[in-house]
Amino acid sequence: MRYYLVGNARGLGLTGWVRNRSDGSVECLVQGDRASIRQFLQAARTGPPLAQVDQVKTADAGHQPQLNGFEVRY
Repeated sequence: MRYYLVGNARGLGLTGWVRNRSDGSVECLVQGDRASIRQFLQAARTGPPLAQVDQVKTADAGHQPQLNGFEVRY
């Protein structure tokens, strides 16, 4: 799921990161224009073919100016 989201984010020109959490969920921080973020969230809700997405939660984290590109964090 992480690399699926990275590909989507980069293709949409978004910045941020994605990582696996210890409980098995995936967490990400995404920045960009609203239309691209909406497309990203739709992709997250669908997921890649073998993924099981139960829910997508969102929250406003404020602008993070130090972000450059979109990466996987460990």
